[in-house]
Amino acid sequence: QLQLSESGGGTVQAGGSLNLACAATGRTFTSYGVGWFRQAPGKDREFVAAITWSSGATFYADSVKGRFTISRDNAKKTVLLQMNSLKSEDAASYYCASARSVGPGGLNNYNYWGHGTQVTVSS
Repeated sequence: QLQLSESGGGTVQAGGSLNLACAATGRTFTSYGVGWFRQAPGKDREFVAAITWSSGATFYADSVKGRFTISRDNAKKTVLLQMNSLKSEDAASYYCASARSVGPGGLNNYNYWGHGTQVTVSS
């Protein structure tokens, strides 16, 4: 069993930065890819970024490319999402999730989900 917990959310001004963390418990974390998703009120949950467990290959939604960076530390069982140049449209609840195989999108491929952390962007 794998359990995920997000942290690092908060309120930031437009143009600012936040670093989200996804901490995992469970011995098999290093066998899973990890993705970040977000969901704004009244909208569907959407893919943000993902990183594979083996090669560390990364994938990003077009809307965050060049602004967000996903990375992982398997020894610490943590995946980070560094968010720079935040915009009002980035405001949402952010969730991390794990799957055996990850790529761009693929929400339904993810088996384990955290409870989310809120990101608010003020103008």
